[in-house]
Amino acid sequence: MSLRVAVQMDPLESIGIAGDSTFALMLSAQARGHRLFHYSAEDLGYEDGRVRTRARPLTVQRVEGDHFAAGDEVTLDLAEDVDVVLMRQDPPFDIAYITATYLLERIAGDTLVVNDPRSVRDAPEKLFVLDYAMFMPPTLITRSLKDLRAFHARHGEIVLKPLHGNAGAAVFRIGRDGANLAALAELFGAVWREPYIAQAFLPDVAEGDKRIVLVDGEFAGAINRRPSAGEIRSNLAAGGTAEAAELTDREREICQAIGPELKRRGLLFVGIDVIGGYLTEINVTSPTGIVAIDRFNGSDTPARIWEAVEARHTARAR
Repeated sequence: MSLRVAVQMDPLESIGIAGDSTFALMLSAQARGHRLFHYSAEDLGYEDGRVRTRARPLTVQRVEGDHFAAGDEVTLDLAEDVDVVLMRQDPPFDIAYITATYLLERIAGDTLVVNDPRSVRDAPEKLFVLDYAMFMPPTLITRSLKDLRAFHARHGEIVLKPLHGNAGAAVFRIGRDGANLAALAELFGAVWREPYIAQAFLPDVAEGDKRIVLVDGEFAGAINRRPSAGEIRSNLAAGGTAEAAELTDREREICQAIGPELKRRGLLFVGIDVIGGYLTEINVTSPTGIVAIDRFNGSDTPARIWEAVEARHTARAR
């Protein structure tokens, strides 16, 4: 089976090919005989009932500094000219991101979009996870300084972060003395119109934040991301280091609870984050970590993802 695959992502020139999950997916697609096109979300447009984009045909190779070759720009009708769209641009999950999901939703009856655009829109990382609050640490979503102070008083140490942030950006630990609590609440309120999120601080973060990847609702692999000295953020983009990891019984329970709903929603590639047995996020927009997982486990997660995509595509064609 040869598929025409349009990859919606950030500029290819800027990616780090050693650990980039989208690049790994493109390499795997090419090896399986699929034809690749690249475009950015800003290139999407609509006219007379058709969703189109400017795109370039693409070949990729694992050569640092010479990792892709792009052909002449073409215009693609995404409902007719491609079989699969990979929606892989990085957050922020803002109105531009949401607009792209609305446009891609219009082709979902003709073209397989991974992950499903409506489900991505309906499942922002730090809000979808609230469906599984029984697995979460104590959590507050608010713009009220009064409520934030009360939450801090109950839990002693907390973490404050933007509701739609990514890659560990703007994540702050507030100690028992509450220093800077009011200033940070004021800053968050000035920068973002939406509420912010506070959670009880989990001391186990010193031992790492586990990224668990699920493919079409099934466990596919995990890594432990350990923060660097003096940090609470373990994201690899924030300086964390990866190490091999196995699932605990609690983490298996979490995967079994979440997996069927991910599959039902068409969320084929998902990364969940677990600290000390507590679920903190369900990442559906542009999850990462598969390169590190495969390095430690000798697995081939991109191939597993493509097998799921191909199976979905074949089922739709029947």
